[in-house]
Amino acid sequence: MGSPEHQLQELRRGAVDLVREEELLERLRERRPLRVKCGFDPTAPDLHLGHVVILTKMRQFQDFGHEVIFLIGDFTGMIGDPSGRSKARPTLTEDQLKENAATYATQVHRVLAPDLTRVEFNSTWMNSLSAADLVRLAGKRTLARMLERDDFKKRFGEGNPIGLHEFMYPIAQGYDSVALQADVELGGTDQTFNLLLGRQIQAEHGQPSQIVLTLPLLEGTDGVQKMSKSLGNHIAITDPPEEMYGKLMSVSDELMWRYLELLSLRTQAELDELRAGVESGGNPRDVKMALASELTTRFHGEQASKGAADDFARRHRRGETPEEMPEVSLTGADGGIPVGEFVRRAGLASTNAEAMRLISQGAVRLDGERVSDRAMVVPAGSTSVVQVGKRRFARVSIESVRSG
Repeated sequence: MGSPEHQLQELRRGAVDLVREEELLERLRERRPLRVKCGFDPTAPDLHLGHVVILTKMRQFQDFGHEVIFLIGDFTGMIGDPSGRSKARPTLTEDQLKENAATYATQVHRVLAPDLTRVEFNSTWMNSLSAADLVRLAGKRTLARMLERDDFKKRFGEGNPIGLHEFMYPIAQGYDSVALQADVELGGTDQTFNLLLGRQIQAEHGQPSQIVLTLPLLEGTDGVQKMSKSLGNHIAITDPPEEMYGKLMSVSDELMWRYLELLSLRTQAELDELRAGVESGGNPRDVKMALASELTTRFHGEQASKGAADDFARRHRRGETPEEMPEVSLTGADGGIPVGEFVRRAGLASTNAEAMRLISQGAVRLDGERVSDRAMVVPAGSTSVVQVGKRRFARVSIESVRSG
């Protein structure tokens, strides 16, 4: 397992809040496997690297010998998590939830060790609660307490409706911790209220309160907004290996370090060594290749990862991309530069409209990957090889200029 102090150091890495650190250390010193829970509502069929932030932390707990429970919220999914929402989520049918849940159960085993992972569905115990049980659970909560949640408070203040069923979501999530007798619950920072409520509900049921460990929401490949399939800035764990490797190589150097901190299974000492190498003159591209290789191997295997790396190298180093090309330095806001403007300012189109037409024709590639999303934003802090047609290339860097 490693010493309790060593475990705490590694488990603390990348975390935003740990409530309470002294309680976690005390339980680690008991030298018993802790029961570590994290819930995922099956509201979409695919998991992406934003989800993997928490899965990676769960894997760290596994590597230290603790019991990990991957909880599929097929009951809470029917309510819809209100966290971070300005309005109620659309209600999914039971069939939709079951279909998505089936994909989750297979996808998570690309990160978590299958023989060490306990998969549970919260409908198992929630469906057996009577109406009286639910009333008793809700009866210990107050409206004032529920409105302490930022999203509820904001919606209430703006006069936007809040469904009564939405108040049941954090209560049901808290009861999950009682049913599982969780020692630790993980979640994103948008889950803090729910996780802390779980501590309270466990105490009301005579259980030791769980430790709460929250992790940041991962930025997408644009380096600005939360990773999301709807925003087109995501890397799905089901992406083909060449596509996954190429997307990871396209992120900015700054974002590379964040991905390493939150997604890598390397120890903190190993990450410190990589950073020291770059600070002493090493090429950050080599570190980015290590990141791309590690994650592509995790989801597709070593052979597929090596093939993706070879494909990337062939396209970028062995003649398909010329070694000599114009070097262009641009300035952009923190959010980056829209791809049409980016191509135009790189000198590869005379107008934004022409650039968008070339993108629609499939004639534009960024770091070897065809650009298909006309709404794409090229992140500030990045250096990319942009190609138009077969023979026009430019190596373009974007320097961030902060407003104000």
